[in-house]
Amino acid sequence: MGGMQAQDTTTLRAVVAELAPLLLPARFEKAQQPRPQALQLGFRTSGSRLWLELSWQADDARSHAIPPPPRQGEGSTLARQLQHGLSGLALVSLEQPPWERVLRFGFAPRPGEPLQRQLLIELMGRHSNLFLLDEQQLVIAAARQVRGHQSRWRPIGTGDPYSPPPALDGAIPDLQEPLAPWRQRLSLRAEPIGRALQQSYRGLSPSLRDQLLETAGLGHNPALTELNDDDWSRLHVSWRAWLASLEQPPAPPLPWRDGYRCWRLPSETTPSEPPAAATPLALNLALAERYERHRRQRELHQRWHRLSQTLERLIERERQELERQRQLLSRADDEALLQRQADLLLCREDVNSLGHRQLQLHDPAGGPPLTVDLDPRLTLVAQAQKLYQRARRWRRSVTAVGERLDHHHQRLQLLETSQLQQQLADPDDPEVLAALEDDLRPFTDPDGGDRRRDRSPSGEPRPLALTSPGGLRLLVGRNHRQNDWISFRQARRGDLWFHAQEQPGSHVVLKGSEGTPEEADLAAAAHLAAHFSRSRGSSHVPVVMVPVEQLQRIPGAPAGLVRHGGGQVLWGEPDRARPLLPTLAP
Repeated sequence: MGGMQAQDTTTLRAVVAELAPLLLPARFEKAQQPRPQALQLGFRTSGSRLWLELSWQADDARSHAIPPPPRQGEGSTLARQLQHGLSGLALVSLEQPPWERVLRFGFAPRPGEPLQRQLLIELMGRHSNLFLLDEQQLVIAAARQVRGHQSRWRPIGTGDPYSPPPALDGAIPDLQEPLAPWRQRLSLRAEPIGRALQQSYRGLSPSLRDQLLETAGLGHNPALTELNDDDWSRLHVSWRAWLASLEQPPAPPLPWRDGYRCWRLPSETTPSEPPAAATPLALNLALAERYERHRRQRELHQRWHRLSQTLERLIERERQELERQRQLLSRADDEALLQRQADLLLCREDVNSLGHRQLQLHDPAGGPPLTVDLDPRLTLVAQAQKLYQRARRWRRSVTAVGERLDHHHQRLQLLETSQLQQQLADPDDPEVLAALEDDLRPFTDPDGGDRRRDRSPSGEPRPLALTSPGGLRLLVGRNHRQNDWISFRQARRGDLWFHAQEQPGSHVVLKGSEGTPEEADLAAAAHLAAHFSRSRGSSHVPVVMVPVEQLQRIPGAPAGLVRHGGGQVLWGEPDRARPLLPTLAP
């Protein structure tokens, strides 16, 4: 998924303009660090309690008010340093240096007294950072220590004097600048118009640049030589609208592509729009909701990616182990050969094997001759006894190897089913993700998985619940626990169980106990079983239909594996299940 829109100078200016009147002055109360690169600060004002979140993560650098968060991360080193350094102080100033992505929080015992502490957050992509300064502008604490090998221009760490980031190049945008000099300044650069805007003026982020071009009808970012007078005029109108919007009270952000726009054209401001004072922190809380939603989606996608890698690694490991056991089983045929060699050796007691390394034996029954490797230090009787012992060990190992083959085959079947269900599931569904991660615990942590199975599972599984064309319930398992739940715990006499034949897939149960299934109901269940199987790309998939009374758990096997006798084979068509899913959803 794409990255969230960066908080630029325009957004930061609107955040401060909305936040400062409600926050200043405020008594500092709480610091906690919910994530490695984010900090949450709690303040008490005369009328309420406000929380801020400061993030210096490279692709998520931001600062704004948030709803009251849960209690978490108060024991981190950075949170403790801020809790100790700001205890008993009040926030008396909140400043943004002109056209910079930097915020300065000033703290003093009470308003009007000299500052004793300053908290600075620099929102500059991968160079973002957070500093706590004392009254001499020395760094007390820093989110990231910047060493000399990391930055030869501005190394800074605990105990160092704070130095601001290098000043930005370019002119300061001016609402009063006429079209002619503004156009002339941009025309001096032999670059596309978007690049010329960013190089000529401060405070233009990539998203703001694209917004200006798009509102002027120049979204394709043309070269300067391609612009006519009308293009220049429209772009200058958008430019002035942006600057004029900065002087207005902040309003909730407007949706723009995958992000937002914190400035408005004159035509986008309506008299019916409520004033900012009527909706306190509307902009801040809207941004908080957007960033939090994107953060959670990004974390979910990262978890899905890790789950995919874990599944691939576990499946490959089980396949290798299965192949190793098959090779061991194939060598069991050597047992008969060893037995025959030992029998023939005992028939050759007239031959002295001492000093010989090989002996060719002829089978009296007319079989092909055998060449036996000998130990020149042993007699033929001793050699035959060793061969008999090896043959007995092979016979005993056949049973054990067969059991290990069944074990690894079951594990591989479960893993392939989990991989299929993960591929079919919605990556934005945290419940399904958590359920699939729970399925993998016995594979990644066998002891932890066993302890978890010994306990009663928390929460009731929530399989996909649909409705058949005839009005009967259809349950689709989306992980092993749900498969086991619908096939045994929720199944009643008269229910029908569907599964793609001899391949990984979800269990589908048609609740025939609630009514008499029609042909359309059976077909719908078969189509769903085919859709939620590894053969969903095929046009026709064989699907087994079995009464639930004939299902049996496999002793010692994990949840989700069943065996059954008999059954009827139907043909499911995965493509016919696709239009059913949205219409069948409850």
